[in-house]
Amino acid sequence: MSANLIAMLPSRHHHWPAAYVLIAFGVPLVGYVTYENGPWVGLIVLAAGASVLRWPMRYAGRWVLKTVRRSQ
Repeated sequence: MSANLIAMLPSRHHHWPAAYVLIAFGVPLVGYVTYENGPWVGLIVLAAGASVLRWPMRYAGRWVLKTVRRSQ
């Protein structure tokens, strides 16, 4: 819910500071959910978080591919 509210706010920085905050809160939350409920539920929560942060995930994927291609 907070991610939706943050997405509705006008921003000149294209919401990147908000994405950093959501990532900082989301990583420990995914770890806790995985610890309490097991790896399958943790993967579902991770997929849900990735769908909220789809643009940072796309940029991270492009960066990883570019880095791998340079090292070959």
